[in-house]
Amino acid sequence: QVQLVESGGGLVQAGDSLRLTCTASGGTFSASVMGWFRQAPGKEREFVSAIRWSAGSTDYADSAKGRFTISRDRDKNTVYLQMNSLKPEDTAVYYCAARLGYGSSRWVADYADWGQGTQVTVSS
Repeated sequence: QVQLVESGGGLVQAGDSLRLTCTASGGTFSASVMGWFRQAPGKEREFVSAIRWSAGSTDYADSAKGRFTISRDRDKNTVYLQMNSLKPEDTAVYYCAARLGYGSSRWVADYADWGQGTQVTVSS
């Protein structure tokens, strides 16, 4: 089974940047879509961004458009989330996830494999 490991979270100030990294290891990597989600305390997990592994096409939540950029390195089985102009409301645990089915999705249930999450805290 593929394992997803996130890194790159931390404590930053509003306006700063962070780059999250998610690397897949073990088993045969066969995801069609890789996504980033986040979950703030007391809130449901929400979609942030996704990238289709083969074509590289991307999708962003409105909250991420213009500030976040998702990318992938197919040779390294790694997906990145560059986050700029961070705001306190971006504070959450960020998870990467792998979708095996066809087509991009914003639904948590459509993603089969999940990482353990990395904490992002943005102070005002």
